[in-house]
Amino acid sequence: MKQVVQNYKSGELAVLDVPVPGCKPGGVLVRTAYSLISTGTELMKVSEAGMSMLGKARSRPDQVAKVMQSVATNGVPATYRKVMGKLDSYTPLGYSLSGVVEQVGTGIDDVKVGDLVACAGNEHALHAELNWVPKNLYTPVPDGLAPRHAAFGTVGSIAMQGVRQGEPQLGEVALVIGLGLIGQLVAQLLTASGVRVVGVDPDPVRCELAERLGAAACGDPASAAVEVAVAELTDGHGVDQVYLAAGGGSNQPVELAARLCRDRGRVVDIGKCRLDLPWNAYYEKELDVRFSRSYGPGRYDPEYELEGRDYPIGYVRWTERRNLACFLDLLARGSVDVEPLVSHVADFADAVATYQRLKDGDLKAVAVLFRYPEQKEEAGEAEAPVVTVPAVNRRSGGASTPARSAKTPVRLAFVGAGNYATSMLLPHLAQRDGVELSTVVTTTALSAANAQRKFGFAEATTDLDAVLGDTSIDAVFVVTRHSSHAELTRKALLAGKTVFVEKPLALTEDELAGVLAAVQESGNDRLQVGFNRRFAPLLQEARKRFGARTGPASLRYLVNAGRLQHGSWYLQQGTEGSRFAGEGGHFIDTASWLLEADPVSVYAVAASGNEDLQVVLRYPDGSTATISYVTTGAAGFPKETLDLIADGKVLRLDDFVRASVFAEGGGGRKKWVSSRLPKARDKGQSAELAAFIKAVRTGTPMPVPLESLVATTSATLAVQAGLAGGAPVTLARAR
Repeated sequence: MKQVVQNYKSGELAVLDVPVPGCKPGGVLVRTAYSLISTGTELMKVSEAGMSMLGKARSRPDQVAKVMQSVATNGVPATYRKVMGKLDSYTPLGYSLSGVVEQVGTGIDDVKVGDLVACAGNEHALHAELNWVPKNLYTPVPDGLAPRHAAFGTVGSIAMQGVRQGEPQLGEVALVIGLGLIGQLVAQLLTASGVRVVGVDPDPVRCELAERLGAAACGDPASAAVEVAVAELTDGHGVDQVYLAAGGGSNQPVELAARLCRDRGRVVDIGKCRLDLPWNAYYEKELDVRFSRSYGPGRYDPEYELEGRDYPIGYVRWTERRNLACFLDLLARGSVDVEPLVSHVADFADAVATYQRLKDGDLKAVAVLFRYPEQKEEAGEAEAPVVTVPAVNRRSGGASTPARSAKTPVRLAFVGAGNYATSMLLPHLAQRDGVELSTVVTTTALSAANAQRKFGFAEATTDLDAVLGDTSIDAVFVVTRHSSHAELTRKALLAGKTVFVEKPLALTEDELAGVLAAVQESGNDRLQVGFNRRFAPLLQEARKRFGARTGPASLRYLVNAGRLQHGSWYLQQGTEGSRFAGEGGHFIDTASWLLEADPVSVYAVAASGNEDLQVVLRYPDGSTATISYVTTGAAGFPKETLDLIADGKVLRLDDFVRASVFAEGGGGRKKWVSSRLPKARDKGQSAELAAFIKAVRTGTPMPVPLESLVATTSATLAVQAGLAGGAPVTLARAR
């Protein structure tokens, strides 16, 4: 299928061939009829992409702060790869469309194949021929409403949420500053609510349009006509509400709002404009400043948007889905009219040229629609040039053999192509001799296409079963979200593949048992979990310098994990497990490797009110390892520090940039310190992948024994059981 994309690094716009998205449970696959260009939000994104790197940084200081934190945690090279990987990727455009349901996922019973729906979301209602849309981001279109009008549903919901935040009352007067697409819809919604509207915009065409659609008066912000109209309509008191629907860097809108608003009036920010509030003006009138967050309650809540968990109507009357349905109902009943707002309808094939005309100012528009092939009014129209990613024919058949001839490339498939895969794994594999990146599989179309373009995969797809049945593929990398690791690993093992699964292997004992059952059933134990730290060159050198030990050891591992950004999927503990369940295996595996054994018991305690943990592991020879996993430390402090003490010796690791070994005995003291700081924090990914590829090629044992992987996973899972029980947990599988 085809999709409109943009490269944020170069600014390039393209219509790209990408795989059809899979129809996952809890949503529907929709074939787009019309999609709406947001002439505000989308054009701002398109313009930002054309800026220099410095200009991009100035426009997004929040992202610059994240980059600096990543430098402190991961080092410059790793951060550079991650940032440039994100910038040099195609990103989607669009968030408002209408289309026909083509496939219904499990758990959906409110629509059927062939139904017309309106869809929302900047990850799900894209300018693409097909989109997978979760339940709470689509709604059926009322009978009789034209598909081109239903495509306005999302922007209508944004306007509606802004109006709801203003709490308008019958007979009030409102000022709408900015009469672009959102401002025009706000004005109409207010008029439909019995509110008289004064509009402000420097464009006289937009002012005339708003008046034609019901506004009492409109004018340029610099003219006296607006103030005169407000004075006449309010008997000189000022408007009851002001809606800021303008963009740009001028502070004029908030200053005008203060001047024309009545005492204790309401100012609602809908657009993205400068908000340098003049203190005296807002204080003296005691103005109530409110923000409107996108389509309504539920926005940015993954449990609502992705998992389909609705808010009870008794507590949240208007969610984003109910706003979407309400706006469509107003359209169907004629209370709001969007047809006069349609400045241009372009064929989807002409998307790139249309964006360029909008950006250059050749096309002056309030609203622009893309019409998809099935909606063409005339047949035989020429298609625009399409950027096509090279692909090869899919192969199919039975299971593969683990070992390969020395002259035959090791063929790899990746299931998942997120940040970790594209920044920490694929860069090490793409240029490695004797490795062929065969297929990348994702549930979203664009991520697969990006990985294919950047790393040279022969094929991109959303069809996992076809990949598992492809006998030419030697190994499968599972680099998806945590909740899917165990099931995908189980399927790949049963298909006879060698498997590399990023941590964790499993989130529950039942999931772990399922993986082991697959090993037993298939006889295939060719499994590696991405516990990379034991492969870190600096740590390996330090262990070698430490030497053998004769007595039990004490190990202390401080992990300054830090706080997660709001909205991170790591916070979805109901589906993705706790943070420690997700990454704790890294630290347990490192401790067990240093102590050359697997733990026999686990004791865990948690600090009150946060995710800070103290985990004590006991080993067969009496050694202990204490892992302090904290989220409340200073961001500037190193993420990982480790001390190993035994036999009068101490090994010290400082965040994979410095290591030292101290020893006493034989009448003297010895000290080794890593001779120089490495150029980057090398946490072992490259060496780990080299060892894995060698095992796949030669058929020799996997780099880490299966028993050790299982023991580490069991110990990680035992932490939660220990927290619940308040007592040490004995590990049944301990050796």
